[in-house]
Amino acid sequence: MTRLKVEMKTIGVLTSGGDAPGMNACLRALVRKGIFEGLSVMGIERGFRGLIEGKAYPMPIGSVANIIQRGGTVLRTARCKEFVNKNGRAKAARFLRNFSIDGLVVIGGDGSFRGAHELYQEHKVPVIGIPGTIDNDIYGTDYTIGYDTAVNVALESIDRIRDTASSHDRLFFVEVMGRDAGFIALEVGVGGGAETILLPETKTDLKEMCDRIKRGIARGKTSSIIVVAEGDDAGNAFEIARKVKGVIGMDFRVCVLGHVQRGGSPTSRDRLLGSTLGAAAVDALLAGETDKMVGIANDKVVLVPLRDTWRKKKKINMDLSRLAEILSK
Repeated sequence: MTRLKVEMKTIGVLTSGGDAPGMNACLRALVRKGIFEGLSVMGIERGFRGLIEGKAYPMPIGSVANIIQRGGTVLRTARCKEFVNKNGRAKAARFLRNFSIDGLVVIGGDGSFRGAHELYQEHKVPVIGIPGTIDNDIYGTDYTIGYDTAVNVALESIDRIRDTASSHDRLFFVEVMGRDAGFIALEVGVGGGAETILLPETKTDLKEMCDRIKRGIARGKTSSIIVVAEGDDAGNAFEIARKVKGVIGMDFRVCVLGHVQRGGSPTSRDRLLGSTLGAAAVDALLAGETDKMVGIANDKVVLVPLRDTWRKKKKINMDLSRLAEILSK
């Protein structure tokens, strides 16, 4: 177990990678929990780029008022190529020392956690990660901040699309985010009653899918919803739709939900998760923990080595995938 004996007086926090609904709830909890514990909190703007450029400011209790319901991140986020190399991380470490920041909390995905891990390994900066990504693909936690909101936004869109699909006797291909993981697609597909769900984790059999659609037409179905994760092996939603039309000839429409899944007010679940993990990150630093992620497993806060979050792969629930196949017939 990695623990440090460092007296915490000031902690820093940044959001990195893609934004996710619930990040602001997490920031609010972290700041208020930190102040409750007698700490000063510094907000670092634009992720690791701000860490290198020295863009930080104190976050008193009032700085996080009225943000729990807001999407995005008030600290903003950015990609930072310079942080990938050792010189960039050395600049970041100097900045932390100059601002007397004793520990750092990084809210983001596995790419952000790699950066935090390297910062600890090279400069012994105490770091704690909080999983913030709509994809829910971080090993070691049941849920990531932003996932529930993304699912509900996509599900609402599919409900609306189904009304149009039924009215016009069409196939609708709905593409959701998930370049490497199909968590959103699977949950949205089951919840939205999709006839087919295409996932990066499974090989797509276009012939079998076309046969399934034909069987549905034969028994009177006049429309179908196909949910496509953007990283499916058969291609994107437009490519797959054209291939399917070439086989069955049915008119189709494609809807790519894209970044709309990232925006908007976070759900109650994401606000609660963000609040829980924000406070847990403060507790972890005060306990001397470092180079770990705070996550949720079976409704309990857990600590997971940062390196596990990218070295180990979070598996999709194949039982749910098989249930989706049964329910769609």
